[in-house]
Amino acid sequence: MNKHFEDATYYMKRAGETAKKGVSEELEPVQERFKQLTGQEEEPEPSRLEEIKADLQELQGKAEGEAKEAIAEARGKIDAYRDR
Repeated sequence: MNKHFEDATYYMKRAGETAKKGVSEELEPVQERFKQLTGQEEEPEPSRLEEIKADLQELQGKAEGEAKEAIAEARGKIDAYRDR
């Protein structure tokens, strides 16, 4: 009998999730129109997490550039050493 209740709760959860998605899709045009009328159409300010991600991507790019320069310099030194 317990298995039947587990199955029922699973399907109830799935039905709730599906209904939520359906309502969200149906109300999306209304929400967009409301945002336009109230002037909330502007993009929100980036969150702290987004700022940190952007900073990390910038640092990654710098690190990659510095690493490539260091590798090129090391290769040059190795080539110079071998040419002696």
